[in-house]
Amino acid sequence: MDEKLQKLRSRFSGKLDEAASAYIASIGFDRRLYRHDITGSIAHARMLGKTGIIKKAEADRIIAGLKDVLKDIESSKAKLTGDFEDIHMNVEAILIKKIGEVAGKLHTARSRNDQTALDLRLFVKDAIDETIGALCIIQSALITLAEANKTVVVPSYTHLQRAQPVLFAHYLLAYFEMFQRDVERLEDCLKRVDVMPLGSGALAGVAYPVDRAAVARELGFGDISRNSLDAVSDRDFVVEYEAAAALIMAHLSRLAEEVVLWSSAEFDFIEVDDAYATGSSIMPQKKNADTAELARGKTGRVFGHLLAMLTVLKGLPLAYNRDLQEDKEGLFDTVDTVVASLGVMAGLIATLKVKQDNMRAAAAGSYTIATDIADYLVKKGLPFRKAHGIVASLVRYAVSKGKKLSGLTLKEYRVLSPMFGRDVLDITVESSIASRSVSGGTALEQVDKALAQAKRLLSGQNGK
Repeated sequence: MDEKLQKLRSRFSGKLDEAASAYIASIGFDRRLYRHDITGSIAHARMLGKTGIIKKAEADRIIAGLKDVLKDIESSKAKLTGDFEDIHMNVEAILIKKIGEVAGKLHTARSRNDQTALDLRLFVKDAIDETIGALCIIQSALITLAEANKTVVVPSYTHLQRAQPVLFAHYLLAYFEMFQRDVERLEDCLKRVDVMPLGSGALAGVAYPVDRAAVARELGFGDISRNSLDAVSDRDFVVEYEAAAALIMAHLSRLAEEVVLWSSAEFDFIEVDDAYATGSSIMPQKKNADTAELARGKTGRVFGHLLAMLTVLKGLPLAYNRDLQEDKEGLFDTVDTVVASLGVMAGLIATLKVKQDNMRAAAAGSYTIATDIADYLVKKGLPFRKAHGIVASLVRYAVSKGKKLSGLTLKEYRVLSPMFGRDVLDITVESSIASRSVSGGTALEQVDKALAQAKRLLSGQNGK
């Protein structure tokens, strides 16, 4: 271990136990923060020079050295090793070898506590941008598929039983809305991530005339933390991101479930492209929607990371505790899982084959227009509850005769109510859909408006 960094152990009489050293080391995973750590250190060094806390020439030398360290890490010239327990000490060790004693001045007016908090906030800001970008891609795929199948009819479901006919585009846009809430949730989360903690020191602030606002501006933060104790121990922003990510995965899992069900022979509404399907090791005929199944399955690990982070935080006294080192692995895996899952599912959606005849037959082949027939009687002046009962009896009669509602004669209708006129025979799947032209409804006119709105929202998000 470098002599300068060995001073971290000078309080102790002996060496750290090897097993304990391996146990507390975080370089195996926090190496991922090297760019954020160096970016934060450059801003800190520049501020130290401008405020006169260290000489400007020293600051310039440190900044140039840090830029070289970044290049060396990215080119694999410099190695991040287990000789130093975390990314912060690794970067500092490489810097000391590169520019010598002056590198030790970088840590003036800074603690690893506020340094770690800074690095993690920079990472989460980037993660939010990346996740929103992935959400926009799947939203775009949904819009494209909806536009290409705008007049396709599909049965909608409650309790996984056929309920009422809707346009397939309307169905797809329901998922667009879910992902839109996810985008907005992340944008709101960013407001609380976008707070610069550097200058909080270990927990009490620093005893130097630092210019926190200048560092915040250079790093692109919109605000600075108001309480040093809170700043070094706050991981609410990690919980918020992971909670937003959990909801993204919940939505994605619902979509994945639709893909699995609808691509089965029992539904046969869609076919997953070969690029997103796998076969069986024993059954040659099988075509499995494994990518969708995995998206559904990976949801559990993201839920788990959220619960783990909440558990870490629930009993921590102020301020920093080493428990907080557990904030990173789950977060990193959450980001990777969410972004990868969104990307794969976007590709799957973009290449789906829609079997519109099968969808239309399913919508027309059951009793999905029953509500429309009840509404017909209501418009004739009958109370809805009474109309509901009459149509329930009508459905029971049709089932007993093995008939569809569209196959009943006017005479059969009038047995149950004299209020039925010949125009009841004009009620179809298409008329059912067209009648629901209320804002947010499934009528083609409303779906066109919803598509236009979705495009505007997506354009605004892509333009940010």
